[in-house]
Amino acid sequence: MDGHGADAGSVEVFEGQRVRLFGLAYRLLGSASEAEDMVQETYLRWSRASWPVEVPAAWLTKVITNLCLNQLASARRQRESYAGPWLPEPVLTADGALGPLETVEQRESVSLGVLILLERLTPTERAVFVLREAFGHSHAEIGDILDIDEAHSRQLHRRARAHVGEPRKRFESDREQHRRIVQSFLEATVTGDVAALERLLAADVVAWADGGGATAARRPVLGPAKVIRYLRGLPSRPEAAGVRAEILDVNGEPAVLVRQPDGDVLAIMALEIAGDRVVAIRTMVSPAKLAFAAVQLA
Repeated sequence: MDGHGADAGSVEVFEGQRVRLFGLAYRLLGSASEAEDMVQETYLRWSRASWPVEVPAAWLTKVITNLCLNQLASARRQRESYAGPWLPEPVLTADGALGPLETVEQRESVSLGVLILLERLTPTERAVFVLREAFGHSHAEIGDILDIDEAHSRQLHRRARAHVGEPRKRFESDREQHRRIVQSFLEATVTGDVAALERLLAADVVAWADGGGATAARRPVLGPAKVIRYLRGLPSRPEAAGVRAEILDVNGEPAVLVRQPDGDVLAIMALEIAGDRVVAIRTMVSPAKLAFAAVQLA
């Protein structure tokens, strides 16, 4: 049959792949909204494909990966002109929105810290890294997806790992310890406990805030003294009146989610922890960046 259309069987096959495809697109783009667009475009192409597709999972992976590669080129230009620090869109992950996060590699590949590091890579390097590290594809399979030979895939993977470095050790730490540190950080920030914050923050701690050009610092805040001053100022901001905070899993790790009195999401603050110290604080306050998480909570 020339084109199977959106019949019940093909829709069922696609829906069985949806979470995996979204997780792949999100890792490639760092944007949940763009990832949703790529999944929708992949479905449109799937609905027009010739039937039967011999290996649906492989076909869908190839289509969405190449759509994302095209999207990355324009996304990079937009991020170069972004007002203030650019941070990925946070995704709540307790319900499996990004697929399984059982292994170190899977958790690493969705963390905000690593997604930012992936911005250093070329689109093809990023695709190889994600397909190999997060989804366990062989280099032969990656070659088929990207239309490159196996040796080139291996070379790109080595280059990507060199650029990203070795953040993996951090993901082998105890998750309960991570949650306790986040809880202690939240309590110290709310109460203005300077001594507690001094114990929690690393000597080279950095704080970033993505407000989309408004309502947030446009430059990173460096060092414990300046970060503490920045944190102590947060509860006194007008928009902080009556807010409530909770700890939820965001991008595979415990993070602070702040809601306004009416329940709307005001901010998500993710901590990067090394050992027992906070080395980075990433706060998303841009409404555009919080929209996907807000829908998840609705």
